[in-house]
Amino acid sequence: MAVPQNRTTKSRRNMRRAHDALVAANPNECSNCGELKRPHHVCPSCGHYDSREVVAVAKALDLDDDAA
Repeated sequence: MAVPQNRTTKSRRNMRRAHDALVAANPNECSNCGELKRPHHVCPSCGHYDSREVVAVAKALDLDDDAA
């Protein structure tokens, strides 16, 4: 069984973990509707990508009165 020869110090352990932090997202503005979206992804609010509609987004749901 592999056992470390010497104990890893807190300093060396933390220096190794110094690059593991999460970075904040970099949202871009949608060219169609102006909402913020993830780069290289379809806009969740309007369904456009690269100046064309890729996903049809439902505007409103019609619910029956007795269904609710």
